[in-house]
Amino acid sequence: MESKRVLFVSQEIMPYLSETRLSKISRDLPQGIQERGREIRTFMPRYGSVNERRNQLHEVIRLSGMNLIIDDTDHPLIIKVASIQSARMQVYFIDNEDYFQRKHTVADSSGNEYEDNDERAMFFARGVIETVKKLRWSPDIVHCHGWLTSLVPLYLRKLYYDDPVFNNFKTIYSVYNNGFKTPLKSSLPQKLMADGIEKKDVKVIEGQTDFASITKLAIEYSDGVIIGSENIDEEVSKYLGSVEKPVLTFQPEEHYIDAYNEFYDRFF
Repeated sequence: MESKRVLFVSQEIMPYLSETRLSKISRDLPQGIQERGREIRTFMPRYGSVNERRNQLHEVIRLSGMNLIIDDTDHPLIIKVASIQSARMQVYFIDNEDYFQRKHTVADSSGNEYEDNDERAMFFARGVIETVKKLRWSPDIVHCHGWLTSLVPLYLRKLYYDDPVFNNFKTIYSVYNNGFKTPLKSSLPQKLMADGIEKKDVKVIEGQTDFASITKLAIEYSDGVIIGSENIDEEVSKYLGSVEKPVLTFQPEEHYIDAYNEFYDRFF
């Protein structure tokens, strides 16, 4: 029987960034799922803080070279890859000089969140999807980790629904307590509509682009939700109580990989 495929899209992954619950799960989960017989692919942004030489990143020429239009401006998509030898897994990096060459991830050294985080999320989401298309690798599950991945479910359901690579998949969104304080730009819905998303599809973020609203948007277009942190945003928690879709509660360190794997089985 052909093994099922799981695509992991993450905001941060160890050892390329420092350890948080999000980065640790994003490192250990793909390995654990691969060891349980699934086929995997893993993606994250190539932030400027990721040391290319130490981590032996190299550009994948055959996947790079595409331009993505974000808010009427062309942005070259560069794909790099590195291997975590001990886990026998590769990590693909989405890179772009305008969005991901800074020394920090989503905020500067003073903690001020980048004004273009909305466009960075758009570029990352589309960059992952376009790269998976080039790989001709059809996932059964797309599992998103961290708010920077929150637009992936929307794009998949509303822009790529008729693409043969994404013809039979389910999306799972993990909710963490890695929120942001400053709302994303209020023009985000208009930028998404310029991409081909309809106004009714982004109603939940019309006039409110804070962390809770962005998370609700991700949940709305996902097939299942996993609570990745012991404590999550109160508004998001209340919203989850009103949605009619499978939700996996917070799982402790000892057995979360098995719990996630069993949760995936519900969608195959």
